[in-house]
Amino acid sequence: MASERRDNLLVVSVIGVCIALLGAAFAVGLAARAVNDKKTTTLAAGASTGMQYVNVTLQEYKITPATITVTAGSGMLNVTNKGTMAHNLTIVGQNLATPDISPGGTQTLDVMSLAAGSYQVICSVPGHSSLGMTATLVVAANGLSTNTAVAAGQTMTVDQMDAMMAANMKAFPAKTQGTGGQLLAPTILPDGTKQFDLTAKVVKWEVSPGNFVDAWTYNGEVPGPTIHVNIGDKVAVVLHNQLPESTVIHFHGIQVPNAMDGVPYVTQDPVKPGQSFTYSFVAKGPAVGMYHSHYDAVKQVPDGLAGAFLIGEEPLPNNVKPAQELTMMLDDSGTIGLTINGKSFPATAPVVAKLGDYILVHYMNEGQMIHPMHLHGPGQLIVAQDGYPSTSPQMEDTVMVAPGQRISVLIHADELGTWAWHCHILSHAENDQGMYGMVTALVVQ
Repeated sequence: MASERRDNLLVVSVIGVCIALLGAAFAVGLAARAVNDKKTTTLAAGASTGMQYVNVTLQEYKITPATITVTAGSGMLNVTNKGTMAHNLTIVGQNLATPDISPGGTQTLDVMSLAAGSYQVICSVPGHSSLGMTATLVVAANGLSTNTAVAAGQTMTVDQMDAMMAANMKAFPAKTQGTGGQLLAPTILPDGTKQFDLTAKVVKWEVSPGNFVDAWTYNGEVPGPTIHVNIGDKVAVVLHNQLPESTVIHFHGIQVPNAMDGVPYVTQDPVKPGQSFTYSFVAKGPAVGMYHSHYDAVKQVPDGLAGAFLIGEEPLPNNVKPAQELTMMLDDSGTIGLTINGKSFPATAPVVAKLGDYILVHYMNEGQMIHPMHLHGPGQLIVAQDGYPSTSPQMEDTVMVAPGQRISVLIHADELGTWAWHCHILSHAENDQGMYGMVTALVVQ
């Protein structure tokens, strides 16, 4: 009897456990349904408010799509990293960015606060934007018809594309705050030394209309002030460091004593924040050079710490006297991005000449990519490379300028009109919204 009672109790216990398990499963089912119902409700609410989700993918080394289109006040970007290393999505100059995303990860970026307009988008991991991780974010004004952004994954209408290109071109040359590369007047010391004071500091710099970035500058300019001295001048360049990190100045293409070469822990100690350092040398030339940081250069130089350094006068064929001499500092990465003289089209400055003028242009590449600079109309006579006069000047319409190079060209403005002038890497100059980045014009009047 005792054995029979134990068997009965065991059966009852098993039945109790089964009932408890069934109850738990039922409860889990109800909970899962509640969660699904909540998700459905949330998605429906998002749809009712006009939220627009656009998928963006990151990988080595591109951002897809190249043109991201959203409507003002409703844009959310779902950013997925399909690459093999960490990437992020940064909207230049807007304090909007995803954190670094691990391979396979996804982050959402809210861009509803952006006003209608066009914005540069990059991966801000050092070096990635220069390798191709750039795109354009177009925020279209809400409430328009054919000129509004269409649904994610679709292209713009023909009318929309034409209208955006027309508006872009009509804005040129757009006014922005700040002008870089201004000629810097020296202080003449008692012994005749020409002293140039350069203060390295971070400022807000307007690259294109409304697009302000944190630029690392000399004297608040991008590019830094132009220094022009005569052969044989005694020169002193005083660096005052107001940056949040150490820095130095290297005189690229300029003959200086070894102690003045500006390489940290090779020829000098870094100039720490709050400190100053004086570079002294006698100007040898003629020379077409640059000065730039040689400390954390992958950030400091593309972010703006570079300028032109000219010594004497470049000899020209047939003793031509140019009506104007100018530099074009080329950049393609960092906070400054795709620019000529620190500005992105339509904020680049056109070169204006009179019919028959000769113009001497020094291309200077402080970027990380080669730039084939193409001038429509008048040809470009290459008269010097890296400051060394050419023994046989050559005409070209597209001039290759590698990182660190200086190519001097003589242009004869012999045909009236407005002539486009741009880098011929197409992704540096034009897309379906029109021209941007490394574009300007020669205007012959």
